Amino acid sequence: MNNKQKFKGIVVPAVTPLTKDFKLDITALEKMFHNFHKHNVMPFVNGTTGESASLPFKLKKDYVIAASKIKYPGDMLYFGISANCLEESVTLAKIGFDHGVDAVAATLPSYYNLSDSQMIRYFEQLADQVPGPIIIYNIPVTTRMSIPLYVIDELSVHERIIGTKDSERSDERLKESIKLWSGREDFCHFLGWAPKSTEALIDGSDGLIPSTGNICPHIYEEMYKAVKNGDNERAYKFQKLSDMMGDVYQKGKLLGESLWALKVCMHELELCEEFVMPPLYPLNEEEKSKILKHFRHNMEKENLLIKTSTNV
Repeated sequence: MNNKQKFKGIVVPAVTPLTKDFKLDITALEKMFHNFHKHNVMPFVNGTTGESASLPFKLKKDYVIAASKIKYPGDMLYFGISANCLEESVTLAKIGFDHGVDAVAATLPSYYNLSDSQMIRYFEQLADQVPGPIIIYNIPVTTRMSIPLYVIDELSVHERIIGTKDSERSDERLKESIKLWSGREDFCHFLGWAPKSTEALIDGSDGLIPSTGNICPHIYEEMYKAVKNGDNERAYKFQKLSDMMGDVYQKGKLLGESLWALKVCMHELELCEEFVMPPLYPLNEEEKSKILKHFRHNMEKENLLIKTSTNV
């Protein structure tokens, strides 16, 4: 099966828009999905950027059901099913596929350190019980484990395991991953390491999963298009924009703090509110002012750069 014809391009790990009382904000979700659709990027809900580890089960269920109703016809929908309990991941996957998601993604459970053989057995058990395509999600910053490439490669022959999303920051790993899978029609590689986006696409990665796509999806739309058109110089201009906008909410912050800062930027764009789910909390007003000042400044610069680059 040629999975690369379907599972490719720009997939945005969507934030979970919340109301003040920590319910799903449907109005905000509609705005977000409109923004994604307008720029030809696909949503991935209930992932790391979506605070999945902190969300109640009911909210996860509500999110995927709402997302499936709101997404535009023809757009892909990805759904995170990561959990420390195998049964919970399977249940989430079944709910997702019952409501039309195209693929689910799962990290390793993150409480116990696992051996390589345990990793293989876990993903095989999960894939055997999940009724649709599954993506192996490697993110050591949260699971505290790196899934060896040979483990993923061994799992890649399973009929339901159709790809990997890799957020590990390793040049050597990235090069080896693309070498392993760029020629495989049945297995896809997505990168979740934004500073290496253009390089990965040029070298043969199938797609990107950048959190900055929540605020600037057009950057990645144009980057992907440029690489496909063989215009690497133009693609690297958008890489610089990606780096610049990522610094606004990520630089000098813990992962959880950066998710609040991302929502601050999204609120500035009238996409969603700033509320984050405990144990994440807002930083102080002084920090918020710094973020907004930096964001507004970069948006002005970006608009000039976008205008310039479209004339290249």
